[in-house]
Amino acid sequence: MGTGVLTVPFPRVDGELCAGPFRLSELAERFGTPLYVYHLEQIEARYHAFTHAFREVDHLVAYSVKANGNLAILHRLGQLGAGADIVSLGELYRARRAGIPTERMLYAGVGKTEEELREGIEAGIYSFNVESRGELKRLDAVAASMGAVAPFAIRVNPEIVSPTPHEYTRTGHAETKFGVMVDEGFELYAWARGRPHLRARGIDVHIGSQILEPRPYFDALSRVIAMVPRLREEGDELEFVDIGGGYGVPYDAEPRLVIEDLANVILPLVKSAGLRLVMEPGRFIVGEAGVLLTRVEYVKRLGTKWFVIVDGGMSELIRPSHYDAYHAIEPVVMPGAPHIEVVDVVGPICESGDFLARARPLELPEPGDVLAVRTVGAYGFAMASNYNARRRPAEILIEGDQAHVVRERETIEDLVRGETIPWEKPGKGGRGER
Repeated sequence: MGTGVLTVPFPRVDGELCAGPFRLSELAERFGTPLYVYHLEQIEARYHAFTHAFREVDHLVAYSVKANGNLAILHRLGQLGAGADIVSLGELYRARRAGIPTERMLYAGVGKTEEELREGIEAGIYSFNVESRGELKRLDAVAASMGAVAPFAIRVNPEIVSPTPHEYTRTGHAETKFGVMVDEGFELYAWARGRPHLRARGIDVHIGSQILEPRPYFDALSRVIAMVPRLREEGDELEFVDIGGGYGVPYDAEPRLVIEDLANVILPLVKSAGLRLVMEPGRFIVGEAGVLLTRVEYVKRLGTKWFVIVDGGMSELIRPSHYDAYHAIEPVVMPGAPHIEVVDVVGPICESGDFLARARPLELPEPGDVLAVRTVGAYGFAMASNYNARRRPAEILIEGDQAHVVRERETIEDLVRGETIPWEKPGKGGRGER
């Protein structure tokens, strides 16, 4: 199954965007806005396309939970055979709660605490991807205190500046906080060989996100694979090589990374090393399978500039503000005689940086119309916040002819859960007016 035969998510039928048998306007009316909608069939198709491309080698798809950690999505991916790339105790809990076996989990991140290391060891995860000398020493100490053996891989920084859309998403060079350089990697593996509570299980590299070309992966993998013969000669029985994630999808006119091309480029290297291949896709699997529905509240003109003010903003989708990221935006119902204007689509947050699009040609909507923001299945809800004391939106998952509420919209009471006023007497006030 090549990526070229995958269907387009949320097609327009009779002038209206749909998700399976559902009109998006119907979902907006039924569940309210802002609203995240995911299409399960699309997620499954992306997963199968990914695994099919690498079928020639033993591999583990460790889905990147940070992209979208909804329990229903995690559960279905786990049923399909996916593992989990996790970066916190919360993600460990989510992945386990969703039924993903811990032997398919890898724990990444530069700042793992003792508690996180201990919980990961107790859970029996497949490997810790270690990012510094201090972390490896801490892992050894924690494992020793537990009388356990901790499996690990060193994340090697290959000193490659990946061609990603934003500097924040380039993680494979020395100016970032991630990983260790090649020489230090050799030193850390050598140090660990004398530690009875550590086991070198693999080697890891990750160079960035939203990469659209195979070549950077080939360059990075070549550098870590070149380390393997020496490590084996010195006594490390490595099982896997982890090439990370970052496989790009189209947001505007750019192409999707053709995963078959990537496989053709890197599989000869993996086969030559005789290692299991671990990959950490997130965006590639869920990105295009999500849409954010947001209702137009006001349309106004200031001088020569048009503003379309909607009920969803940076608290629901921060990528445009944080990364200057592009997301296609279009009316859910196409007007009969569209009036195109160049507009800023902005949210209700009290920040000038609260926008979903700037200087964007758009069919000028009317208040009450619903707009669809595309390709938000990854790093959409996952990065949502309660800024301005806003309730995070509901999430809907389309499965066949069913529209499941897989996360309820937060309530006003949810916003203050866990907070106290220490000097207030019990039973006196504190609830506000209804």
